[in-house]
Amino acid sequence: MIVLFNFAFWKMHPPNCVLMSVLLMIADGLIVHGPSGPLVAPLGSSVVLLCYVNELLVMEDLEVEWTRTDSETLVHLYQDGESRPESQQQEYRDRAHFFTDQIQHGNFSLRLDNLRAEDEGRYTCRVHSQQDSGETVVQIKYVERLLVSGSDEFMSVGEDVTLSCSVDSHITPEHIEEVSWRKTDGDILVLLFQNNKTLPDSSDEQYRDRAELFTAEIPKGNFSLRLKSVRIEDKGVYMCLVFAGGLSANATVVLERLGFSVSHIMVLILCISASGSALLLCCLFYCRSPYKGINIIICCTSFGT
Repeated sequence: MIVLFNFAFWKMHPPNCVLMSVLLMIADGLIVHGPSGPLVAPLGSSVVLLCYVNELLVMEDLEVEWTRTDSETLVHLYQDGESRPESQQQEYRDRAHFFTDQIQHGNFSLRLDNLRAEDEGRYTCRVHSQQDSGETVVQIKYVERLLVSGSDEFMSVGEDVTLSCSVDSHITPEHIEEVSWRKTDGDILVLLFQNNKTLPDSSDEQYRDRAELFTAEIPKGNFSLRLKSVRIEDKGVYMCLVFAGGLSANATVVLERLGFSVSHIMVLILCISASGSALLLCCLFYCRSPYKGINIIICCTSFGT
């Protein structure tokens, strides 16, 4: 709003300035505010595109329109006192939402859910009211594409287990600088992938020759870890940490103990079937002894006849 005040004119012609009083107002239109700069958000997250005014508007005939600046694609529309989701383009259906309870207070911001790479770009918020109209532009400058996910696993002593770790498919393997698997208890390095190759010699001694990646799956963003001959002490929390393009992300996997391995259970059943309680004791001893082969031979020799 610009205010002009002419003192000389007032002194020379005071009677003629009564209607003007002292002020001459020149309107600039409705001022619509947006964020102070471009937005950066992770892939799959929700982001709020700010759009608001600092004055109360008459709700009657109020219309707010969000469009993609580059294509004029309609992202969302508020009209006749309510949101109009049926007017949205398909790619924004169920993803773009007004804060409807805030519109009466001049807040026309938009929440965009499940952010996609193609959502990068400029968005225009146009506000039309009885008094005036105005607009602001919001830019989603960069969608961080690095997402890492995993899932918990159960282990059986003596068997192999797979700890899952998947990197979002927008990141190509050549852009992944490093993937490290660590056991969080004591920050023990289980396996390291760096410069497009696995470095098994970097593994802590207790995991050397027991940890490996699925090489054929790496181009698909699959950095799951196969841990061979699982031991009781392997139980715990493991972290898959990924570095790519100056970004980092991680996923944790909890390895829980399920019980005896299948081979242990089969030996136990065999012992029960063969000779009853005596062999059962022998088999339990077998399950706990480091000399399993010798013990089972002794058991079968002693109680088989």
